Amino acid sequence: MHGRVLVIAGSDSGGGAGVQADVKAITALDAFAMTAITALTAQNTLGVQGVHPVPPAFLRLQIQSVLDDLGADAIKTGMLGDAATITAVADMIQTRAPGLPVVVDPVMVAKGGHSLLAADAVTHLRQRLLPLASVLTPNLPEAEVLTGLSITTPSDMHRALASLLAQGVPAVLLKGGHLEGDDLLDLLGTADGVIAFRAPRIATRHTHGTGCTLASAIAAGLAQNLPLPEAVARARAYVRAAILAAPGFGAGHGPLNHAVTVDLSRLPRPAD
Repeated sequence: MHGRVLVIAGSDSGGGAGVQADVKAITALDAFAMTAITALTAQNTLGVQGVHPVPPAFLRLQIQSVLDDLGADAIKTGMLGDAATITAVADMIQTRAPGLPVVVDPVMVAKGGHSLLAADAVTHLRQRLLPLASVLTPNLPEAEVLTGLSITTPSDMHRALASLLAQGVPAVLLKGGHLEGDDLLDLLGTADGVIAFRAPRIATRHTHGTGCTLASAIAAGLAQNLPLPEAVARARAYVRAAILAAPGFGAGHGPLNHAVTVDLSRLPRPAD
């Protein structure tokens, strides 16, 4: 096991998303997961029934405790909730973990529609956390909030990607799962250009925690010194396998099978 990943995110009592998904994904990819919990949720496959935020001072203490002793090779942020939490996380990354790869999953809305980020916190996310990100992993609704653009076509995705990169993030993985169609398109944009990843869409309701899982899998790759495109390709292959092997639990958006075995040595090649 190699590569230490500190996950700063909320807990999902249903086990399919949040830090539970993060820990499972990072472990499955042979890295070591550590956590700083931002909030507790009462949550299942049908939605979020309640949220209990962790005080920012205690969140800071969790981050400090991990970094002062165990250290980290990468950081992944997920549900942050409000401006005070974002400020605490940004301060700790700047002072305790400068230069580490940081994967920012800008979690705003749960699968069931429950808001997981206060409206006034978006500005703090943009101003404080995005400048610290090594890679940002928004889905289309999140990208629409961060750019102010409507995204309904692949061309819109390219425009949004350019807008996000212009905000100072060195790399953005824009996830196209919300587009219509039988094919799934994700775009990885950096200063070197854009890489398109395509795959057939899987017809399933068992997609709870896919965003958390993907971002943590990418963070595991970066912690293991994989180049970003390779980390993304491996993470996408892992998530796809985990969806296909989903256990079928719950009456709503069911969880993935994070313990799935997949031959990660045979990765799909990015499309031209």
